[in-house]
Amino acid sequence: MPLPDEPRNAAQKRIRAAATKLFADLGATRVSVSELAAAAGVARGTIYNNVGDTEGLFEKVAAQLVGEMAERVERSLGSEKDPAQRMAHGIRLYIRRAHDEPDWGRFMNRFGFSNASMQALWATDPVRNLRDGIESGRYKIRTEQLPSVLGMLTGAVLAAMYPVLEGHRTWRDAGSETAELMLIALGVGRREANRLAAAELPTLVD
Repeated sequence: MPLPDEPRNAAQKRIRAAATKLFADLGATRVSVSELAAAAGVARGTIYNNVGDTEGLFEKVAAQLVGEMAERVERSLGSEKDPAQRMAHGIRLYIRRAHDEPDWGRFMNRFGFSNASMQALWATDPVRNLRDGIESGRYKIRTEQLPSVLGMLTGAVLAAMYPVLEGHRTWRDAGSETAELMLIALGVGRREANRLAAAELPTLVD
C-alpha cells in the first residue's frame, strides 16, 4: 500500500527517514527495496507492507517533506499577520532546519527544484504569503510575477543552505542575510528589511 501522508508508526517513520537520507546521499531519485530496507534497518517484507513498490517513492517523499515543513512553519508563526515578517521568519526557519537536520537539508538542497517539490510548494504558505503581500501592497511585485518570484525565493533559500551544510556559514548569518535580501527584492525598505530579518525567531514546532 502507498506510504501515507503522515507516518502512523515507527516503521513508517524510519522508512521515510531512510529514504530521505538515501535520496540525499546518492543524489538519485530511485532506490531499490533492498537498499531502502538496509538503510532503514528493516526486513524487505516491512518495506512492501508499508510502502509497496519503491517506484514513485521519491515524488511521495518530496511532496511530504515540503508540505510538512510548510505546515510546521505556518504553525510556528502563530498570530503574526505581517507578510514581510512571516516571510523573514520562514526563510530563517528553513535555513536553521538545514543546520539542525542535515539529512533533510541535503535532500532539500539537491531536490528543492524537482517537479514534485515545486508542485507541492504551490499549495503552501509561502505562496499564500506572496499573494497576501501583493494584495496588501506590502510587496511591490505583480501577481503575474508569482512564478518567477517563487523560483527566486526557492533558489535563494536553497543556495543559503549549502554553505551552512558545508560548515562555511552559520545558519544565523545565512538566514538573516537571505531574509533581508529577499524582502528588499520584494520592495520592502532596506532599513525595515534589516530589522525584520533580525527579529527574534520563533521556535519551529513539531
